[in-house]
Parts: sequence; C-alpha cells; structure tokens
Amino acid sequence: MKLIYYPGCTLKNQAKNFEDAGLCALDKLGIEVQELERWNCCGTVFSLVTDDLIHHLAPVRVLIRTKEAKSNSLMTMCAMCFNTLKRANERVRADADALSTLNDLMYEEETKYEGDVDVYHLLEILKDKIGFETIRQKTVKPLQDLKVASYYGCYLIRPREIGIDDPENPQILEDLTASLGATPIDFPYKTECCAAYKTVDNPNIVAERTYQILNSARQLGAEVVVVSCPLCAFNLDARQKETSKLYPEFQHVPILYFTQLMALALGCSEEKLRLDLHYIDPKPILKSKGLI
Repeated sequence: MKLIYYPGCTLKNQAKNFEDAGLCALDKLGIEVQELERWNCCGTVFSLVTDDLIHHLAPVRVLIRTKEAKSNSLMTMCAMCFNTLKRANERVRADADALSTLNDLMYEEETKYEGDVDVYHLLEILKDKIGFETIRQKTVKPLQDLKVASYYGCYLIRPREIGIDDPENPQILEDLTASLGATPIDFPYKTECCAAYKTVDNPNIVAERTYQILNSARQLGAEVVVVSCPLCAFNLDARQKETSKLYPEFQHVPILYFTQLMALALGCSEEKLRLDLHYIDPKPILKSKGLI
C-alpha cells in the first residue's frame, strides 16, 4: 500500500513527535508513504461564510497537488488539517459554480480540480485499509497495563457528515489502543472542546477546561491521555502549567499522540517518539510499565 501524505504546517514544527512516530509506525506496518510535493498550508480552519470562497482556495490547491501526484486519495494525520481539507472538498463537490470560480482564481495552475480526490485521516486508513487485527498481529511490544484515555476533541468527529466516527460516542481510538495491548479508559469528556480558540486571549479558560477533561480521565483510572490534534495536544499538555496554578490539587497527566503509542508498540526506537517535546514528561509512566 502506498499513501500520498499531507503533513501540514504544525507537524513540521511543534508536532514533530506526531509525525516522526507516525511515519515510523507506518513503515513498521509495511506502508509506503510519499509526502505531497509543493504542499501549502490547508488554511487552518474551514470558513463558515457561504460567499467566502477565497478561504477555500488553499485546501483546494492541496487537492490539486494530490492530482499532480497521480493519486485520487490523500491522507493526513492532523485532525485540524483533515477537517479543513475534507470540508472544503465536500463544499466544492456540492457546488459546481464555486468549484469553477476557484479554478478560475487559480488560472496559473496547470491542473484543474474536479472534485475527484478523497481525503482520509490516518485513523480511517488504520481501521478500514489495514485493520486493527493486523496491527495487533504486528505489535512487538504490547502496551500491557497502560491505561489510556482517548480524547477526540472536535475536528475528528464534527460535523457529523465529515467525522470519522460517532460524534457522541466515538470508539476508533479505543479500538486502536486496545489492538496495541493497552487498556482503554472511557470518560465523559472525550468529545468536549478543549477551548482552543481562547488559548491566546484567555488561557485561563483553557486551563479550566484542561482541568475538567484531565481530572475526569484520571479519576476513571487513566494514566495517559492520547490525542490526534496538535492544538489539543498543546492545550492539554502545556496548559497544565496554568491549570496547576488555578487548581493546586490538580495532578499532571501525560499527553501522547496516538502515533507515539503505535510507534512504541510496533518496535520503533525511542528516538522516533520524540518524548523530549512534551511539557508533562511521559517517560516516568512508560518506564514504570517497562515500555522504554
């Protein structure tokens, strides 16, 4: 299997632990990954204004690059990139006039977009193309006794027509972590927003939400929380500093990307996990389980 891969901006900068671990895990699964050439920022968020076509130009240009790579499918790891790309794709597929206008705006592009690229999140590939049973069979270091709470946030599962799982009670991350040998911990805040849009102007709101989310997970037995979005990772990891100031009784919880758990279980070196990039150090809990 060969995947055309869109990394997005953050995975090349603040979230190298997300990308390095994911690429190593896919290599262990025997999957060939080709990074998209000349990719640009996806635009970060999907514009909700009906006549705001210009903000769909960036994601559609990414889809043009996919066509230039001789592919009709594109995979991304970042939940935010996935949401932006897929929603823009569905928008132009449903509106021929909008697609025509965008193609006209990109008149210097040699390739015209025709709505014929499918956008996938890596978790969809793991579930539907590879299969969790295959991942279970290829696991060389089962994550035994590691209690993992899966946090979905917004972009993987909302809106319903874009999401990769049930927006009320998703299970795809739990199924993945179970296939790696970990113990999934269900908790009621797994689909709550992390308050990302307030992280700059009012970090205390994020700290309060971080407390609610992580305290709930810990009270139900979670030892680590796994995420798929770099912004969620920042808010739940780095904002624990502010959380501790607001709530002195708060106990820190390590935050990991799902790709790091995969890389660990599939036999990637510790260097590929980039555990040095975390605010709350996950190494003590992983060492206590004999995993590193």
